[in-house]
Amino acid sequence: MANAAISSSPMGSVSAGGRKDYLHACKSASSSLAKRDLFGAALHLKKIPEKSKPRIAKCQAAQKGGNAALSSAVLVDYPPREAKQVELPFSVFETPRVDPKSVVSIILGGGVGTRLFPLTKQRAKPAVPIGGGYRLIDVPMSNCINSGINRVFVLTQFNSASLNRHLARTYNFINAGEGFVEVLAATQTPGESGMNWFQGTADAVRQFTWLFEDVRNKDVDYVLVLSGDHLYRMDYMDFVQKHKDSGADITISCVPVDESRASDFGLVKTDARGRIISFSEKPKGMDLKAMQVDTTALGLSREEAKKMPYIASMGIYVFRKDVLLKLLRWRYPTSNDFGSEIIPAAANEYNVQAYLFNDYWEDIGTIKSFFDANLALTAQPPKFSFYDASNPIFTSPRFLPPTKMEKCRIIDSIVSHGCFLKSCSVEHSLIGVRSRLESGVELKDTIIMGADSYETEAEIAALRAQGKVPLGVGEHTTMRNCLVDKNARIGSHVIITNTDGVQEAERPSEGIYIRSGITVVVKNSILKDGTVI
Repeated sequence: MANAAISSSPMGSVSAGGRKDYLHACKSASSSLAKRDLFGAALHLKKIPEKSKPRIAKCQAAQKGGNAALSSAVLVDYPPREAKQVELPFSVFETPRVDPKSVVSIILGGGVGTRLFPLTKQRAKPAVPIGGGYRLIDVPMSNCINSGINRVFVLTQFNSASLNRHLARTYNFINAGEGFVEVLAATQTPGESGMNWFQGTADAVRQFTWLFEDVRNKDVDYVLVLSGDHLYRMDYMDFVQKHKDSGADITISCVPVDESRASDFGLVKTDARGRIISFSEKPKGMDLKAMQVDTTALGLSREEAKKMPYIASMGIYVFRKDVLLKLLRWRYPTSNDFGSEIIPAAANEYNVQAYLFNDYWEDIGTIKSFFDANLALTAQPPKFSFYDASNPIFTSPRFLPPTKMEKCRIIDSIVSHGCFLKSCSVEHSLIGVRSRLESGVELKDTIIMGADSYETEAEIAALRAQGKVPLGVGEHTTMRNCLVDKNARIGSHVIITNTDGVQEAERPSEGIYIRSGITVVVKNSILKDGTVI
């Protein structure tokens, strides 16, 4: 950062003769700025005499015009006599950037995952595969890495084995120097309060607040709380910088939404300065109408603002560390959820700001939203893309060979690595790693998550000889609007089209569920030859 000087001329001199008090104020301001103490610097600069105020106005105008040298030069209006220069580490009016080392991230592993069941039957929500070769946890983890944040805690409670394994395989490179990725599983500790499992997002963080006082985290000033089941790309340091610049105690990341989705989220209203003045958790009817705002403040056009007149909380927060500890330990020790309890209550006492995020964001909270978000990746151009070399989404290295295709018809689809496709038709679908599609297979609007391992040609032949079903999709099978979880074995001449339009159904003994009209084939399920659904 370029140096600046509090001076009386473009040459950088300040009068020392007969101006001791003023020079002392300049020196004190310089000392405060050297320590990046803007508040202290401001107190010293307030000692400027009244007759200097016109000069300050010129200084501010010059700063807005991008002329930092001129802004510092006109700050003092005394004529130069004995020149003495006071060097500042940065411009008086320039806000220092937040150091990523002062930020720790907490990624919430989520609850039991009822709305994403049966995908969460054997795994935590953040471990659910997405995009053909990734897991949901890769999104916030990659955003942290790309933002320069390398201190990450992941809080888990349900079915966390595969999540723990994936994190250990993928992100061990962060564990160098001061960086770390630590999985914090729900535990029971001595004492009445320690005998309970996580009761909510805030309670999960509360049970590990002692970690913020650990020697490794002594220099942490900000705590970033993230969800493990969202799809988006964000520079978290811009988020934290906005939090610091606004002087907020808590900042919530928010997005504009339309009326059809608004009642699924917590909605907020803000004043002209971005401070949140009203909360409403998943409102309906007249309560929903009351939360309408002019979203042109987010940069939306008039037409877009008409379509999306609500501001929804993304469930992503940044706290000052001292404020978070006070809220969880002393102010609201029995409140268990950030979004519905602690933050709405804290808004009456603390400065709670909104960070307006006007880019793609999707809450992968239901089978329907998960299904739609995956198939949306096949659009051209997609609203969200994993193909971004400057901000990549990381995942576990698998060292798989390229996909092999023989006489296939592929339209508007994504096929991951390590697949075998033979004389099949794939339209508007997503094929995961190690998938195998035999001759005559027809897929449309379908997601195949793939497999964790291969079967050799000899193993496949042996299984067929015994009347068993190999991994993958058998010959002449037709599927529409399907979601097939990992390691599924689907036989030949199977038809899954849900021609009756059933919206909700459960056949757990067969490994079949229907959610919002989408047929879900459970992980490790076996559908015999000729099955019709």
